[in-house]
Order: sequence, then structure tokens, then C-alpha cells
Amino acid sequence: ALRLPLTVLMRLAIAAALIFASPLLIPLLLAAFIALGLNPIVAGLARVHVPRMLASVLLLLVLGVGIGATVNALSAPAADWIRQAPTLMRDVGYKLHRMARPLTEVSHAASRSLAGMGVGSAPSVQPASPPAFSFGSVLQAAPRALADTLTVVLLVFFFLTYGDEMRARLVTASPRFRYRRIAARVVRGIQTELSRYLLTVTIINCCLGGLTALILWAWKMPDPLLWGGAATLLNFMPYIGGITTTLLLVVIGLLTFHDPAHALLPAASFAVLAMLEGNVVTPMVMGNRMRLSPVAILVWLLVWAWMWGIPGALLAVPLLTCVKLIAEWTPGWEWFAKMVER
Repeated sequence: ALRLPLTVLMRLAIAAALIFASPLLIPLLLAAFIALGLNPIVAGLARVHVPRMLASVLLLLVLGVGIGATVNALSAPAADWIRQAPTLMRDVGYKLHRMARPLTEVSHAASRSLAGMGVGSAPSVQPASPPAFSFGSVLQAAPRALADTLTVVLLVFFFLTYGDEMRARLVTASPRFRYRRIAARVVRGIQTELSRYLLTVTIINCCLGGLTALILWAWKMPDPLLWGGAATLLNFMPYIGGITTTLLLVVIGLLTFHDPAHALLPAASFAVLAMLEGNVVTPMVMGNRMRLSPVAILVWLLVWAWMWGIPGALLAVPLLTCVKLIAEWTPGWEWFAKMVER
């Protein structure tokens, strides 16, 4: 009789512990997934007699220079858009109101008719003005962001350099041969398949961001590289990322172009590109075995976004893939892998 309530309490306690330990777990998991994605490159360099430590340093230096140059190029336009966000949102609201004016007039006519028949109408509520952007909050958060970045970089370096030794010690930690064999199969499978998955998804998302920037440049959208980078980052959240990017491009199009049809064309072009990527390119490259159920992805995204916010939403799909791989190779948990598989 106590088994079900104790199980529920245990799961609630685990969720509370995950929320409480998020400042520790988020950098750790992010570094682990980055290291898994980069591990095939370091392993390839090790096969041509480059020491793992030197290969890790060189790879991190190349990535650091590339990411630093990208952030430096996109930070100025991003800061301008953020600074003008309150004014721009008012302009978008005005344009949407002007586009919906015919429907508003019909609604007002219907309301007057109902009022004439004695049916009251609800009082109108004035929308609250959006809060102004403050750079003080950004400056206050900068030291914490720098510390988190350095923590992730150091963890990635140690995972890449000493990952094989950690795997060997993890496998030999169990005293029983049967559990050692299961642990070896699980760890090797996770390292191989999750590394391939993360590296492939990153390449696909970068290609999607590059094509998005090219299409936006062809439509003469402002700052196409910035929106291409946003599409790359947001696409790590399946479905939600594509919808968010499409709505963002709708807003930018309404701000840029006066013609409503022209304003919606960039967002429509990205929506078609995202559908092709999600339904044709990714399944063809990843194969059926690594495909996940859309329902499982959305539920998993909601759970981790509720617990960890935006970092949780970005880490949700790699976490689900990792749990699915563990369930496939763990006796008694095959049902979970079948349930989240598409």
C-alpha cells in the first residue's frame, strides 16, 4: 500500500534535487555533451599519433577563436535590437492593429448591435507597456557568465583528455563480471552513438543557419547573419525552436517591410526550410533508430524547461537520447526506449 506514495515522493525529491543542483549540473552536462560531440575529432587525431592533450588544446583553441569571432561580429547588431526592443514591439503592435482594422470594425459593429439588444460588453483593458531594457543587469551577469564559460571549457578539456581513462575505470568499478559487461556495452554505446548524434545534429543545425542567413540576405532582411545564428541555436530545441524562429522572423519582417505579403515571405521561406530539415534531411542522415517521438520530445522539453529554464530546453533532447540509449542496453528498461522511439 505504501509503494506508490513512496515512489511518487522519491520522484518529487529527485526533481527537487535536480532543480536545487542546477548551477552544478548544467555546466557539467553541457561540458559532457560538448566533449562527446568533439570526441570523434580528438580520437581521429590520436590515431595519427597526435597526443590527446595536444589535440584537445588545439581543437578548443580553434573552436574558441571561431566562436569568439562569431560573437564579436554578432554582438553589436544583437545589442542594437535588444536596446530598441520596446519601441520595435510597439511598432509591430501598430502594424498588426492596422492589418486587423477591418476585423476590428466588424467586431465593434457586432458589439454595438449586442449593446443595443441589452447585452453588455466587457471593459477594455489597456496593455501594459513593456519594461525598458537595462544594460546594468547585463553587466551584473557578466562575471557569472564568464565563470560558467571557463568552467565549461575546463571540463570539456579534461573530458576530452582523460575520457578514455574515466570510461575504463567506470567499467571496472563493478566487482561482478556480468555487470562489467553491461557497463562496458552501455558506456561504449553511449560514447559512440551519442558522439555521432551530437556531431551530426550540430552540423545539420549549422547548415540550416547558413541557409537561413542566405535566404534572408536574398530577401534583403537586416542582419541576416544574426538571425541565421539564432536559427542554429534554437534548432537544438526541436519543434519549439523552429516555431520560435518563424515567429521571430515574422516580427522582423513586419518591422522591415511595409507590404504585409513581403513581410511574411522570409518567415514562410524559413518554415519550409525547417520542415524539409526536420522531415527529410535529419531522418535520412540519422536513420530510424535515432528518431524520437514528437510527443516524447515535447513532454521532455516542457519538463526540463520547467526545471532549468532555457539551458534545460537546450539540453533536453541530448538527455532524452542518452536515456534512450541507456534504456536500450539495460535489462528491464527496454520498454522506455520503445516508448520514446518514433
